[in-house]
Amino acid sequence: MDGGLAASCDSKICATLPLPIAGLMSQEPVYAVREKLEKLLEVARDFGTTLNDPFMVLSFLALPVIPELKITDKGLVDVKQFCIVPLFADVGDG
Repeated sequence: MDGGLAASCDSKICATLPLPIAGLMSQEPVYAVREKLEKLLEVARDFGTTLNDPFMVLSFLALPVIPELKITDKGLVDVKQFCIVPLFADVGDG
């Protein structure tokens, strides 16, 4: 595919979204890309995922420009300290 997303089971490709431009973008119209993404998400749900968008999670996990932080189904994780990062600061009584 020259980059993109795919879902497979038992060596069978069940759905694909080719992203040939740097593995991130497509030259197809947005409606065509959206249709393929919806099919991927449907297949992922059929496989048993409970994540809203498992492909976004996987993409963020591998993002090299943020090596200290990774997003998981448990939230944002500091991988150096191996702890959940709070998303909101406790401002106290102020």
